[in-house]
Amino acid sequence: MIAGLGIAAAVFRAADRRLRVRPLVRDGARVPAFTKVLRIEGPLRGILAGERTALNFLQRLSGIATLTRRFVAKAQPCRVTGRPPRVIVLDTRKTTPLLRALEKAAVRAGGGRNHRMGLWDAILIKDNHIAATGGVARAVRLARKRSRLPIEVECQSLDQVREAIAARPDTIMLDNLSIPAMRHAIRLIRNRRGIAIELSGGVTLASVGRLAALRPDFISIGALTHSAPALDLSLDLHPE
Repeated sequence: MIAGLGIAAAVFRAADRRLRVRPLVRDGARVPAFTKVLRIEGPLRGILAGERTALNFLQRLSGIATLTRRFVAKAQPCRVTGRPPRVIVLDTRKTTPLLRALEKAAVRAGGGRNHRMGLWDAILIKDNHIAATGGVARAVRLARKRSRLPIEVECQSLDQVREAIAARPDTIMLDNLSIPAMRHAIRLIRNRRGIAIELSGGVTLASVGRLAALRPDFISIGALTHSAPALDLSLDLHPE
């Protein structure tokens, strides 16, 4: 999966504005090996000056898009029932400093969706917030008092799930629970309509299918951005 063509092109144009840069595919394209994805024409000095930086962006972002696509594909076939679970794969804020917008765009190119961009577009109540406020219910109450943003609660036990259900946030995240505990928690939450369910915590390509079979609304995966291997891309000169 290719992502990052726009920023790669911008790098070459910054290196030498005389360079002519033409993407040969679009971000989100699935390509076989040896596919040409970008053509640069112009002075050799500018091409070589921009080469490594452009490739760094392109390899990093294409790697994120490729890994995201693999997770999305694994989450779709429900191996238990044979029916598609319609689970949305989300990223997290575990991104490279200063590169969040680019890396989250790469997730979208790979077929995933973005969770939060920052602290300004949703409230995620985590373990430290719960500890600081004295409990799930009080944390939700304080958040609702101060903001109209969507509220999500991260729960690490069934007791926290029950407390969160009573507080009625927009989303409950089941973090690092066992499969039986998640299954039980999902039944509890489904009995109270209007609360979305998100699963998270060490999700891998080997485990995402089992989690998707539980039929949550979302599965969030930090590995999409913090552990994606770079895609193997190179720049080859063809003097004319």
